[in-house]
Amino acid sequence: MSTVKVKNNRRRQDRMQAVLPVRVRGTDASGASFEALAHTLDLTASGTRIGAVRHEVQTPATLSIFYRQRRKDFTVVWSKLLAGTSEYQLGLQAVAQEKEPWGLQLSTSSAQPETKSARSGAN
Repeated sequence: MSTVKVKNNRRRQDRMQAVLPVRVRGTDASGASFEALAHTLDLTASGTRIGAVRHEVQTPATLSIFYRQRRKDFTVVWSKLLAGTSEYQLGLQAVAQEKEPWGLQLSTSSAQPETKSARSGAN
């Protein structure tokens, strides 16, 4: 289980630190389609920051992020090449608002992934 922390700062929304494995699909800066494994670094209700992306992606490209059985489309709002690597971090803004898009309750500091037993009320 990943460690989850909520950061309070001057941003419009609180960020929840969460490392979740995701699959990223989109078009890189050269116009080539790609699909790759990556991971989230932090989440908000309307966006995320992802790492381990090895494709240069320009703003405002649209990427599809897959997590568990969920697919969500995002617009790239910034891209940063990490010094000394071929790895990028991307800041993403959700194309459409969804309630709990990651299966997590982002409004609490003790957010946990939604599980089948939690949804059904079973222990």
